[in-house]
Amino acid sequence: MEVVHTIGRRKSAVARIYLSEGTGKITINKKDITEYFPSAILQYVVKQPLELLDAVEKYDIKVNIFGGGFTGQSQAIRLAVARALVKIDAEDKKNLKNHGFLTRDSRVVERKKPGQPKARRRFQFSKR
Repeated sequence: MEVVHTIGRRKSAVARIYLSEGTGKITINKKDITEYFPSAILQYVVKQPLELLDAVEKYDIKVNIFGGGFTGQSQAIRLAVARALVKIDAEDKKNLKNHGFLTRDSRVVERKKPGQPKARRRFQFSKR
């Protein structure tokens, strides 16, 4: 099997992953997943598509990620992993889609408007 390359995005985080056959090692920005994401919840989010298809120990994943925070980064990696698994076996698409792993969450932070303290918050109105 050749190396499968896919991209996942969430908020301002962009994850490029390289998935190949292996023993289940996940490397993020040249660090092990437990070192990059100390939180067990974020590690779980990254591995969700693999656990759904019982493929945790089948593939090695190398990730380059930049932008965003930890949560956005973990969800961007999850999307990229799900897309890579579909590239390998198209029959997995229905199962991954039903669990929402193939949907790109397009919500991003709304920009701050001029004359206001935040995006929608207005300065306090004074009648007198």
